Amino acid sequence: MYLLILGHDIHFHDKKIALLEAGPGKEYDHMPDTYSNRVSSVSPGSATLLSSFGAWDHVCSLRLKPFRRMQVWDACSEAMIVFEKDDLDDMGYIVENDVIMSALTKQLNAVADRVEVFYRSRAVGYTWPLPSHSCDTSPWVQIELSDGRRLQTKLLIGADGHNSVVRKEAEIKNIEHRYDQSAVVATLHLSEATDNNVAWQRFLPTGPIALLPLSDTASSLVWSTSHEHASELLAMDEESFVDSINSAFWSNVNHSDFIDTAGAMFRSAISLLKPSGTAVRQLPPSVAKVDPESRAMFPLGMGHATQYVQHRVALIGDAAHRVHPLAGQGVNLGFGDIACLAHHLSAAAFNGRDLGSLKHLLKFETERQRHNVSLIAATDMLKRLYSTRLAPLVLLRTWGLQATNALPPVKEQIMAFASK
Repeated sequence: MYLLILGHDIHFHDKKIALLEAGPGKEYDHMPDTYSNRVSSVSPGSATLLSSFGAWDHVCSLRLKPFRRMQVWDACSEAMIVFEKDDLDDMGYIVENDVIMSALTKQLNAVADRVEVFYRSRAVGYTWPLPSHSCDTSPWVQIELSDGRRLQTKLLIGADGHNSVVRKEAEIKNIEHRYDQSAVVATLHLSEATDNNVAWQRFLPTGPIALLPLSDTASSLVWSTSHEHASELLAMDEESFVDSINSAFWSNVNHSDFIDTAGAMFRSAISLLKPSGTAVRQLPPSVAKVDPESRAMFPLGMGHATQYVQHRVALIGDAAHRVHPLAGQGVNLGFGDIACLAHHLSAAAFNGRDLGSLKHLLKFETERQRHNVSLIAATDMLKRLYSTRLAPLVLLRTWGLQATNALPPVKEQIMAFASK
């Protein structure tokens, strides 16, 4: 996507831009009848970014589902929090990853005269230039492809995922933590048609389960749980799998009388102090069946590169950071990186500066690390806080969730942060 933004930037019309893509080009004129099991929650800010170079119109012409409300609640208590906008504007959009890729491919084809794409290509070696203050005569990063071709660039942008080869070859350290969880994904069909404009998430002791709308009759499942339980879910017959999902959203087996009583007393006290601060609880839809081939699982982890940039190198997206899916912000963090980097590169090009210089790359790093680290840390803390059944911690998070739900200004700040 960053190449699309630069390809549309007037300051880059005299620059050569290339993309190395390991897979084939993916462009759809219409979508298959079945939904993909890999979806993303796209924020309004990310939708605006996609609109800036025409990709969002293509997304809208294919398939997406907006949601206007988000309900999050605890499986160990009655505590919940609801996010919604007073003007009923869309809070975000659930979009299949294939739809986003198709839209980006279509726009890449529209700027083929400015952006060259090497599909089914793979880099097998990198030669790095010395820092600019040295006497090195070559300012280029040399890239060797598997087919023997060689490319050179003054700025290499690593957008090659959380196992980034660019990051490893540049010897940038990565702080990693593997969670004791895997995410189970699947495409689900609801018992009856509804407006289905709510994103649901419940924190179970084993991990959060989320139901994300795809249409009036279908939703996408993202269930984070232990590796063993994830394997069991994949091996279940359809009826048992569907029963497990419905039970995960509806069962109160993890409740205790003590927590429920303490939570009710706190909730009553809040309602006396701020009667308008409570939100109406909705019941999630019931699941009827699952697409047979849609069930899959993948391990979860947290990661963060100690540096986003070096001389002539910048990392974006999962190459720079990895986050638990419970916040639904993974793809939006990457889009934010792209917008920020494109802004600083455009300014550098306008001023005739060396695009691979650390002078402006460090501005990108500072700005994005300030935003990303706080979100990654908050997400990790939530994951750990909700992975326990210890009564004191359950009571603490119950009161915290109830208090946050009763304070509209706090919720508005959270929504504003997430909508970027």
